[in-house]
Amino acid sequence: MGRHIAALEAALGLALFTRSQTGLLATEAARALQPHAQAMESMAASLERTAASYGDGVRGVVRVTASEVVGIEVLPPVLAGLRARYPDLAIELLLSNQVQDLLQREADVAVRMARPVQEQLVARRVGAVALGLHAHESYLAQRGAPATLDDLSGHDLIGYDRPSPYVREALKRWPQFGRTALRCDSDVAQLALTRAGAGIGICQVALARRSPGLVRLLPDAFAPQLETWVTMHEDLRDSPRCRVAFDALAAALEAHVAAGAA
Repeated sequence: MGRHIAALEAALGLALFTRSQTGLLATEAARALQPHAQAMESMAASLERTAASYGDGVRGVVRVTASEVVGIEVLPPVLAGLRARYPDLAIELLLSNQVQDLLQREADVAVRMARPVQEQLVARRVGAVALGLHAHESYLAQRGAPATLDDLSGHDLIGYDRPSPYVREALKRWPQFGRTALRCDSDVAQLALTRAGAGIGICQVALARRSPGLVRLLPDAFAPQLETWVTMHEDLRDSPRCRVAFDALAAALEAHVAAGAA
């Protein structure tokens, strides 16, 4: 790695790192170049995926991105079905609550909980995922169920350590969730804590309904929804590998939305 860094610095005529006994520290020049290098990496990976996809039928690599909870709780059966139907299709699954840039080809197909704004994207709205307050029967047996939102102050609430802008905006409407006993920025971990009876948490209604022992609380007082979209770059519209993935994800998420609304 040291030789690669030295060669890159020689080629650019810049010092990219300062060296010390504790390791390497990026210089200002390196930090300025970083986003361009990341864009080059994304485009190179996209080029490789596209090149590997030419030939008869559905083949090659498709890179799918989704939030952690959707990627873990909803997508695995969908992706398994795609692999069974198209054995020459390879799937890369990128799980992140950060929005990946489809224009920079960081992913081919994305599941997003917000309306896409870039005109170059093909987007299909699959519906609104219902959210609700839930607690396990074991927790409710010990602490009882809140009768109103104000009663939440006497309960162990599961929330975020560093809220996202969406969560901060939601807290303005439901300030009761500003006082949490268990804090974690992972939606998957929050769901696991709720299932374990650690407290009252927010989770997708469809996921709670298939989780034994979870009980929905105050559905009339707390029922936010997440607009859900499947998107891809318009240049991939005619790509067989991306089209089958796009359609499969859209169908599965439409069913997931319906399961939470029924």
